[in-house]
Amino acid sequence: MTTTSEALGQKLTAKGLATRERIVRAAAELIYEHGAQNTNNEQIREAAGVSGSQLTRHFPTKESLVRAVLAWQADSIVARHQAPELGELDSFAALRRWADSYIASQDMVHGGCTFGSLAAEVVKTEPSHRDAVADGFERWRELFKYGLSAMRERGELRPEADPAALAHLLTAAFQGGALLDQAAGDSTPLRDALNGALAYIESFAVESRTGQHRTSVTGELPTAVGGCLLGVSQTTADTRRGTAANGVPSA
Repeated sequence: MTTTSEALGQKLTAKGLATRERIVRAAAELIYEHGAQNTNNEQIREAAGVSGSQLTRHFPTKESLVRAVLAWQADSIVARHQAPELGELDSFAALRRWADSYIASQDMVHGGCTFGSLAAEVVKTEPSHRDAVADGFERWRELFKYGLSAMRERGELRPEADPAALAHLLTAAFQGGALLDQAAGDSTPLRDALNGALAYIESFAVESRTGQHRTSVTGELPTAVGGCLLGVSQTTADTRRGTAANGVPSA
C-alpha cells in the first residue's frame, strides 16, 4: 500500500519533503489540541519553524493543510495497526492486544482519537473533506476486515460471521468509546465498548478438534484483568447464537 507521504515524496526533493512533513506534524499536533477552527497559520509557522512563504508554498490554503493532516493521521493509524506485535490482526489474541494498547493509553482520555476527532470536526463544517474522512476510515476498516476474513477462512470463525460487519463494529466501538472517554475523563467507556465488541466477535468462535471452543461460547466467557473479557452468561451466549447471518444482532 502506498501511503500519502510516499506518493508526495515522489514529487518533492528530500529537503522539501522534510519541510512538508514538519509542517504537517506541527499542524496535526496543534489541531489535535485546539481543533482546526482554532489553529492559525502563525501558530503553525512557529511550531514548525518555517517561514510564511514556506508554509504557503506547500499549502496555499488552510483547506489543503487540513486535508494533508487528515491523510497523515490516517497513515499514522494504519501504521500503528500494522505494528509487529499485532501481525495481521488475524487472531483473537492480536485483536485483544490491539484493544488493550488503546485502553491503556491516556491519549484517549485527554484528546480522543487523533483521526476521529478531526474527522468529526470537519465532516459537517467542510463537506469537501468528506471523501478524505471516508477514505481514512475505509483504510482502517479494511485492516480489520482482512484479519477477520483470514480467521474465517482458517475456520476460526463460523461461516455466518461477516468480516465487513464485524469490522464496522470494531471501528464504531472504538470511536464511540474514545469520545466517551474524553467526556468522562477516564478510560472506562472505551474499555467497556471494546470488550463488548470483542466478546461479540469471539461468540463466533468455532470449536476446536478437542471439542473446546477457542473462547468459551458455552458457559462463561473468560474474565481477566488488563482490559480482557468480563464474564458472559450461558443465556447471553445462547442469545448470540440467534444473531443474524451477517454477524449483526437481529432486532
